Amino acid sequence: MKKILFAAMMMLALAGCKKTPVIPAADLGGGVIMDPSLTDPSAYRISVSQPNPTPAQAQIPVIICCHGYTASTFEWDEFRTWSNGTSKYYIDQVLLAGHGTTYDAFKKSTWHDWESSIMDEYNLLVKEGYQNISFAGSSTSCTLLLDMISSGFFKVSAFNFSTSTYNKIHIFLVDPIVIPSDKNLSLIGALGPVLGYVTSNNAPGEEQYYYHYRPEETLQQLQDVLNQVRDELQNGIQLPDYIYLKVYKSIRDPTADPVSAVLIYNGIKTSIGRNIDLDFVNSDIHVFTRLNLVPNVTALDRQNQIYAFTDITTRIFQ
Repeated sequence: MKKILFAAMMMLALAGCKKTPVIPAADLGGGVIMDPSLTDPSAYRISVSQPNPTPAQAQIPVIICCHGYTASTFEWDEFRTWSNGTSKYYIDQVLLAGHGTTYDAFKKSTWHDWESSIMDEYNLLVKEGYQNISFAGSSTSCTLLLDMISSGFFKVSAFNFSTSTYNKIHIFLVDPIVIPSDKNLSLIGALGPVLGYVTSNNAPGEEQYYYHYRPEETLQQLQDVLNQVRDELQNGIQLPDYIYLKVYKSIRDPTADPVSAVLIYNGIKTSIGRNIDLDFVNSDIHVFTRLNLVPNVTALDRQNQIYAFTDITTRIFQ
């Protein structure tokens, strides 16, 4: 994200305070390009492709993959490709509400809407009978998952009435954001209504998968959910014994300050009072598991990605 203060000056000077951007048809948000999960949901969501699992299928782990703010299901495509059609687990890619469509739809969405997309897919899978459901979140979806834990969402949704026990849940957070690297996000409340929107520095080709124009309303929503989860972590979160949580954090993250991982590590304890698992990753990429279209990817970046994918798909069976 560009520095919001700098964006404010530039847009006020150059754009004459226009509140609605002119978005090219070739860019996400322009109303022509849509996330493919909207037109072919069965290719992305297990709740659509296999709504009536056999008893054996219901035991196969499902990994719900959730993307970040302004992103799309594209953010987890490489995980699906790496999994190469395995029958050992299912991959379920959720599109957060307001994302992957038009600028106006994005502008009207709230962080509660984003969170509800994850909740709804999980509830559908539980209703259909799936008993081994995990989450792999990136960036802001990690923040949403943390709020779901803190709010007690899983206390009801994870209970299996047929066995009178809780289904085991694994939650993996990739580059979670609690503290943004760009500290000027805190100014959005004052500058946002004047600006209308800010722009992002997407790499070539990314405009099809990530919003280039970020409405001030959604930036305020982002700020609100970060504040919410930061307070929850400060108050302390204790994981129930049926939830396993692990964090993977790039140590030079340009979007999510690495101190985010420290706050999560210090703010969450397991059911027996232990610290959660945390891996700091030698990377300067935000969401280091998503490398397609990222400039100057190194062999180490590929190793980091494969490590995370391998670790996630190993731990879901533990």
